[in-house]
Amino acid sequence: MKWSRLFVLAWMALLGIAAAARAQNNGRIDHVLLLSIDGMHAVDFLNCANGIAGVNDGRPYCPNMAALAKTGINYVNVISSRPSDSFPGLAAIVTGGSPKTTGLYYDVAYDRSLDPPINTTGTGLAGGKCTPYAAPTGTTTDNDQGIEYDDTKLNGGAPGAPPTEGGIASINPSFLVRDPATGCTPVFPWDFVRTNTIFSVVHSAGGYTAWIDKHASYSFTAGPGGYGLDDYYSPEVDSTVIPLPGVTTAQGAACAKIRDNTSLGVSAWAASFENIQCYDALKVDALLNEIAGKTHNGAAASTPALFGMNFQAVYIGESVDETGVAKGGYLNAAGAPGAELFKEIEFVDASIGQIVDALKNHGIYDSTLLVITAKHGGSPIDPNLYVANGANTPATYLAQAGMIPFSESPLNTTGIGATEDDVSVLWLNPGANVEDAVSILESKRSEIGLGQLYYGPSLSLNYNKGGLGPGLDSRTPDIIVTPNVGMTYSGSTTMIADHGGFAHDDTNVMMLVSNPGFSPQSVSTSVTTMQVAPTIVKALGLDPKALDAVRAEGTQVLPEVAAQLPQY
Repeated sequence: MKWSRLFVLAWMALLGIAAAARAQNNGRIDHVLLLSIDGMHAVDFLNCANGIAGVNDGRPYCPNMAALAKTGINYVNVISSRPSDSFPGLAAIVTGGSPKTTGLYYDVAYDRSLDPPINTTGTGLAGGKCTPYAAPTGTTTDNDQGIEYDDTKLNGGAPGAPPTEGGIASINPSFLVRDPATGCTPVFPWDFVRTNTIFSVVHSAGGYTAWIDKHASYSFTAGPGGYGLDDYYSPEVDSTVIPLPGVTTAQGAACAKIRDNTSLGVSAWAASFENIQCYDALKVDALLNEIAGKTHNGAAASTPALFGMNFQAVYIGESVDETGVAKGGYLNAAGAPGAELFKEIEFVDASIGQIVDALKNHGIYDSTLLVITAKHGGSPIDPNLYVANGANTPATYLAQAGMIPFSESPLNTTGIGATEDDVSVLWLNPGANVEDAVSILESKRSEIGLGQLYYGPSLSLNYNKGGLGPGLDSRTPDIIVTPNVGMTYSGSTTMIADHGGFAHDDTNVMMLVSNPGFSPQSVSTSVTTMQVAPTIVKALGLDPKALDAVRAEGTQVLPEVAAQLPQY
């Protein structure tokens, strides 16, 4: 009994210390840390936090995220962007807007008002003509790794940069599409997005900002003018794997030597279950520097008011078949992870444990709002549904009919390719008849695994009316095809899932908003990842309506978070 009383007294003392710390800060949120675990479904978090039969003896396997949920709001019915490509997926999170407002439909998309780059990009978008102030020809827009000087290098080929550096210095202006209306100036990623971002809003209010991602093109997060980020870091995920001296994963794996030396494993960080962990660990180290009040590479700075990074490991774990090594993905439609995906979730969770420990060690845990979500999911979860269809795709049939631009044509063997994954986003040639194109696609419904077609009013319901001229949007596609779940317009033998589509597995991502002062809550009401942006701005004591997309689309702050935020 005596020991029981002592334990209770000690526990009450600890609670008193925590309460005093919060009181000293008045519950104020001084920092927001945003983490995107690309590919992380809501069901992935449910299973890892609670356990699922057939995996880890039924025991939970993400203790750090589960611990955050004890002082967090867990949203289980979250919808990401549509299309669910990483580019519009991240845009939704950091702008509060859909492609209708941001103008970002896909990393590789199309714009009727722009002209090609000067030189052919690293991913195959052909260079071409641009006549200043003349009528545009229209062009595919490459905002993937292809705009970098050399996307086979971790630093993107940035001139004079150390092997692990690069960022916006790796962007080759001659690889950027051009705008004839401005004299054929190159369009940088931060000017390709049509709205401001959470980073530009916080930066304009005097806050220090930072973001870490996978391509230089994701610097669009800085917002128009490129002024919204004080520190941007983007080691190239599709580059050839190199040793990373001094980098160790949160689970203790050393990266000074390449962990997976198979030919496929070294071809790109995203091709290997082991090497992707070293890639993410490199970014975690950069984030830990920022938590410590430094830049990503260790120079003196301030701890950002708004910062964060994306993880790639979970998406690789659910989508890659590394021939001769292992196969990722799920065991069943209930979302039980296979061995490789299980290890990637454990790795990311251990990394989040490192991050939380750093916040505590630097005395900013109580004043930090932690937002964990995902740009996109991955489809299909059910391993029996995946179909790789690289031949009979919507773009292929329309290209055979001469209805789509050559830069978007799968018949262009040296080109960048069509905007197709487990979705097909289609722009037609000027003068091409949309109804005729739809008739072709419907006549091939079996071959393309047709699920649903969006065009005309069914498309303009959620997007602007496409075209070139007054009142028309130069970026809106003419047709979007969403195939049956599992059908993927790719002939790849190294993939077992993809993303980009509208399916539940593509769009139902995890979202956890946590702070030590929050009461735990699980929310089943449908919300969107767009609501993260105004919620973050409000958490930092700023007006959510400072975000262009919030004003344009009426995006709401997450009410459950708002109810637990301090009133400034």
